[in-house]
This record gives sequence, C-alpha cells and structure tokens, in this order.
Amino acid sequence: MAESTAPRRGRWLLLAVLALVLYGIVRAAGTPSTSEAPARSSAGPSASRTAPRTSGPPSAPRTSSPPPAPASAGYDPADYAAQVRARARQAGVSARLVMAILYNESYKPHDPSFERAWQKYKPDAAFGIADMHRATFDEVKRGSPFAGRRWAELPDDRDLAIEAEAWYLRDLADRLPAHWAGPYTKDELLALGYNTGAGNMLAFARGATPGSQARSYLDRLRGNWAEAGRAVGAR
Repeated sequence: MAESTAPRRGRWLLLAVLALVLYGIVRAAGTPSTSEAPARSSAGPSASRTAPRTSGPPSAPRTSSPPPAPASAGYDPADYAAQVRARARQAGVSARLVMAILYNESYKPHDPSFERAWQKYKPDAAFGIADMHRATFDEVKRGSPFAGRRWAELPDDRDLAIEAEAWYLRDLADRLPAHWAGPYTKDELLALGYNTGAGNMLAFARGATPGSQARSYLDRLRGNWAEAGRAVGAR
C-alpha cells in the first residue's frame, strides 16, 4: 500500500503547483499596472468638480448688465469752444481750465441714451460731458443762472453741462485760501477739487499728497493743457 500511494501524491502535488501557476498568470493579466492607476484616479476629482454645475442649483442671474457703448459716442470738446468761453466768462473762471477738464472727461461715451442706460446700471453715475454727479449739480445750481434746471437734463444739453462745470469751478475757487503750501497752481488745485471734492482740494493746498487717481487726473490735465489753450484761443 505504501508503494501505491506515493505516485498518486506526487501527481496531486504537481497538479496543485500547475493550478497555482495558472492562477497567478490570470491575475496578473487582469490587474492594471501602477503607471495606469493615476490616470484613472485623476478622472475622479474632475468628475466631482463638474457635478455641482449640473446637479446643483443654478447661479442667480444678474439683474442688469452694462449697456454697450455706441460706436458714434465720441466727440471733440473743441467743438464747444464758443460755449466754454461764454460760460467761463460769466462764472469768472479760466476758459482754458474749463476746456481742459472737458478733455479730461471725454474718455467716456457721452451719448444721452448710453448715459441714461449706464445710470440704470450704476445709479451714482455722472451725467453730461463734464461728468457731474446729481448732488454736486443740485448744490451748484443754488443761486446760479440755471437754478431752475434739472440734473437729468445734462446728457441732452451740453451747454448746460459746461455752464454747471464753470460755476462749480467758481464755487471751488471761492473756497481756496489766499495762499497755499502745495506745489500746485490755482488751476491745478481747482481741477483736483473738481475731480475729488472741495475737502480734498483744501488738503492738497495744505500740502497733502494726492492719491494715484488724483495724480492721474492731474497728469491728464497737464497733458491736455496745450490743446485746451488752442481750442479756446488762450496763449
């Protein structure tokens, strides 16, 4: 009996080894290599990032959007030289300064329809070719020749816009001290006041340093000064 069982055990052992070898080959063929794993795992987070866009609640739509600027909204302030000279003379201010500020403010479209559409998008926007805010206009018009006019008329009436600008410059000039410490001319201080308000103008007159936006406005004024002079016939 001992001699007959040994061969059978050997055959079973051989079959068991072959089975283990075949199993190992099949498993190796069905398992991804380590170089493929990152490609599959990187797809997971990408899918999870996009999921909220389709399954989550939609974002709230904007209530309004900026209106497109009209193609023909540009204008040349020099075309209004006659009005600038007349209104500056009435207010007792420099026509060249009034014109230079118009050049400074000509960077934006001054089409009436565009200005009103923009004001709906940005309620505190300025009106007219001199870019005047409602509160400033309502303050300046008190006791002025245009006291009965309305701020809403500025986009349609460019002469009114120039008149309001000239009288605002007059009001600013009345607030300037007789002497100041800052390194600016009177016209430069008035332009800074027009851009930043009377309080800041007085601070600059005392020697305060203008911020970047005020400096940019003053730089543009200086750059427009010669052209403004030519427009109004000033030397």
